[in-house]
Amino acid sequence: MEKISFHDQIARNKRNSVFLMIFIIAFAVLLGFMIGEIYDPSIAILFIIVAGVMGFAQISYSYYNGDKMILNITHARPANTNDVKEKHLENVVEGLAIAAGIKAPKVYVIDSEEMNAFATGRAPENSSVAITTGLLNKLNREELEGVIAHELSHVRNYDIRFATFIAIGVGLIAILSYMFMRSMWFGGGRHDSRDRGNGGLIIIIGLILAIVAPILVRLIQMAISRQREYLADASSAQLTRYPAGLASALAKIKTVNKGNMDVPEAISHLFFVDPTKTYLDSLYATHPPIEKRIEILKSM
Repeated sequence: MEKISFHDQIARNKRNSVFLMIFIIAFAVLLGFMIGEIYDPSIAILFIIVAGVMGFAQISYSYYNGDKMILNITHARPANTNDVKEKHLENVVEGLAIAAGIKAPKVYVIDSEEMNAFATGRAPENSSVAITTGLLNKLNREELEGVIAHELSHVRNYDIRFATFIAIGVGLIAILSYMFMRSMWFGGGRHDSRDRGNGGLIIIIGLILAIVAPILVRLIQMAISRQREYLADASSAQLTRYPAGLASALAKIKTVNKGNMDVPEAISHLFFVDPTKTYLDSLYATHPPIEKRIEILKSM
């Protein structure tokens, strides 16, 4: 693989994330347009407003309260400053936060033999980072710094906020599709379409789009999640100036982890690597393949 700089990798992943986000917006606009063609445009606007309010209300609650819920769900506890390793962890987090130019997040520990970590919080000033005891006990200093820098990069890059905006778009499309399908089931829009020569075709296209759009945008959402992981890897290399540390940590994790953490699938995308292994991983993977991440880091 050709040698690349972490600056190029960061720019590439940011660009890819924006392109994928544009696709989600395009799907929402197209679905709204189809509803306007089948119904009156004012009905389409009403659908979008109602769906937007519903989706925004659901996501906003998670946005402002999600960090506390996630820490509780994962049984994360505050780091024990009387423990040598956990005190060392706090020192690593504080040092890298200073290097990143952000406020040091609160440090939590998850009692698990699996090697993993996650960051949460909508902004650097109210963020938290959680590390499993497995990761803390099995990594050397350079490897630990690589993982912590990855998680701090999520905080510095406002990935939680970015993911929230994407989730609002995905939720809007899902609710719009549901409302449209329900209205068609009860006969809405069909009478208006009889006056148009291509009314039947428009209805068929609209129905296909309503069925396919939620699936496609969900896949795009997963693709964005993978791009943000690549971005955090590159940002970690920029922060530590030592991509080999993170690559080595990933190699250890690939060998040790069994993917059996007690974590709901809905929050698995927050973790450094996928904490659970399911039959849907190949389709809805929120993380890039570890081998690919190692390959890119070694090329920097």
